[in-house]
Amino acid sequence: MTEPQTFTLEVPGAVLHYDIREGEGGGDAPTLLVIGSPMAAAGFVTLASHFEDRRVVTYDPRGAERSVRTDGAAESTPEEHADDLHRVIEAVGGGPVDVFASSGGAVNALVLAARHPEQVRTLVAHEPPATSALPDRDEVLPVLHDIRDTYQKSGFGPAMAKFIALVSHDGPLTSAYLEQPAPNPADFGLPTEDDGTRDDPLVGQNIVTCGEHEHDFKALRAATTRIVLGVGADSGETLAARGARAVAERIGVPATEFPGDHGAFLGGEYGQTGKPDEFAAALREVLDR
Repeated sequence: MTEPQTFTLEVPGAVLHYDIREGEGGGDAPTLLVIGSPMAAAGFVTLASHFEDRRVVTYDPRGAERSVRTDGAAESTPEEHADDLHRVIEAVGGGPVDVFASSGGAVNALVLAARHPEQVRTLVAHEPPATSALPDRDEVLPVLHDIRDTYQKSGFGPAMAKFIALVSHDGPLTSAYLEQPAPNPADFGLPTEDDGTRDDPLVGQNIVTCGEHEHDFKALRAATTRIVLGVGADSGETLAARGARAVAERIGVPATEFPGDHGAFLGGEYGQTGKPDEFAAALREVLDR
């Protein structure tokens, strides 16, 4: 695989940065678009290296790392992200492409598949935190608002501590969840001082809009795109794993088990290491079916 080449793309409200790694295998497999949200391209270096026979495209979502917002908006929506992905696919050749999408990126990619199924051959949506599809949505959505409100009031550390506690929680939430004491940021190695910034893409820009998004399940069921909902074998009943199972049920497909947990594809990026070799092998098998 060649070294990545970086390109920029002006879209409404943002300037996106995306990277292209040209495959060296000479095969006819479609381009593989590998995305997250708010995780940027830097989080997928290891995974991309396992697909040296393909052209691989990664990108930074609007408001994350290199991709700057130009509209001054405080939040980004899945619809905006999906339109960005649509434009990136057009810029790299139009598709149809294969897509591996993680976490919030999986939410955005489901919107893309509902709106532009002609651009996506296979979508592997790995653990989308599709809160609106959960039976306990009325308990989870206020927690997302509380995390964003905590960020606006107290800064990154306290908000991120609450986020980690939420996504680590195993099983449905009850109405008593918000009554428990707030976690200590220091217990997670997070800053306790407020640095005054309020532009974090996770706990500021995306957390509420991602969770509140109502998916178009009718369009997803009718889409020509093959949609695979991935769930980590070690993820238990955490929020994103439950979101994947809920979406799979609503569109009438079985959830597909992948090695590891939510970040199993990571190979040291952002200080996290999962099971990248096993994960990449499983992803290749799914894409080649």
